[in-house]
Amino acid sequence: MTDSRAAKDGVGRLYLVSTPIGNLEDITLRALRVLREADIVACEDTRQTQKLLNHFEIEKRMVSYHEHNEITRGAELVIEMEGGASVALASDAGTPVLSDPGHHLVTLCLRHQIPVIPIPGPSAALAALAASGLPIEEFAFVGFLPARARDRRKKLEGLRDERRTLIFYEAPHRIAEMLRDAAEILGARSAVVAREITKIHEEFLRGTLPELAAQAANHSPRGEITVLVGPATPETIADPDAALAAVLSLSARVAQLERDEGLDHKAALKQAARERGLNKREAYKRLLLER
Repeated sequence: MTDSRAAKDGVGRLYLVSTPIGNLEDITLRALRVLREADIVACEDTRQTQKLLNHFEIEKRMVSYHEHNEITRGAELVIEMEGGASVALASDAGTPVLSDPGHHLVTLCLRHQIPVIPIPGPSAALAALAASGLPIEEFAFVGFLPARARDRRKKLEGLRDERRTLIFYEAPHRIAEMLRDAAEILGARSAVVAREITKIHEEFLRGTLPELAAQAANHSPRGEITVLVGPATPETIADPDAALAAVLSLSARVAQLERDEGLDHKAALKQAARERGLNKREAYKRLLLER
């Protein structure tokens, strides 16, 4: 059944409309048509979606649909669709439902036998994955990690042995902490920080997790951020601490051992030196140079 038929046969439908993640030229012709033909556009932020509709000269009734009102608003939208209305659900950017509100509405529609129709389009996760250079045969989309450090580290611990490429979304004010935790728990895996995809300041930062964590600690990336982490290798699974230590500076490794293992400075320096095959004098001299 075509979209035009769906709009005329009196049967309500939910359309999941993917919208640009930055460059407005990325919107599809089908997405524009569905937005024009829909009776209602439900969106996370009406101000953001209004900019998109204005750009393409689309006048439409809009209602807000976000994590704080999805239970009540979802029921209201289902009533509209049961009356024959077509609803286009749009995120602020990208594909609805993926790390955005919408799953509750989808399940509610299916429960009421209302057709749910995806309108494919931009996705930051897939765009970043395609350009990452990391293995793409198998991947796992994780989305946003918990904001609380304790919960975030627990989630990462569960991914320690994951042999698929991992895809995360992260907020710029938490990216430095997220990369630091990922480096400590997942080890020295290859990784990519993709920011502002399709926008003017699009950038891909590549390296190991510890290297990217060190960069973020000195200069935190800004904008919309997608983080990709390569699969675990036998080396990182067998001894993630050794893999991480190999790329950390001596002073960073000492600080890590003091913080995580509870060692005093002398004991931490001794262990870090032993990992690198350094004697006490060489280790102390290198530590002074790094400072």
